[in-house]
Amino acid sequence: MSVVANVLVGLVAALHLYFLVLEMFLWTEPLGRKTFNNSVELAETTKVLAANQGLYNGFLVAGLVWGLVSDQTDVKVFFLACVVVAGLYGAATVSRRILLVQALPAALGLAAVLVAA
Repeated sequence: MSVVANVLVGLVAALHLYFLVLEMFLWTEPLGRKTFNNSVELAETTKVLAANQGLYNGFLVAGLVWGLVSDQTDVKVFFLACVVVAGLYGAATVSRRILLVQALPAALGLAAVLVAA
């Protein structure tokens, strides 16, 4: 079960690396604007905020990778829980889609890590 848990942790880390790239580097590009349903004007106005948000996703990636490399269950649990909370907040305040894209994979990973512990 620990292999499944680690694969799920890696998947969550990869998703957040993708979010980092979207928010920090592609926010004003067509893919970033389409992904977040932003106009050119809104994307330009909010690009600094998005880059900051992307940086936070990078911290989540770093923590999840740290958990994988060190094989420390408590580190994986902490960072997966952070992702779940962020996903729940995002779903409540921005879009319910975030529940499926962010919170659900992290919750599945968290459950798998706890079962494997």
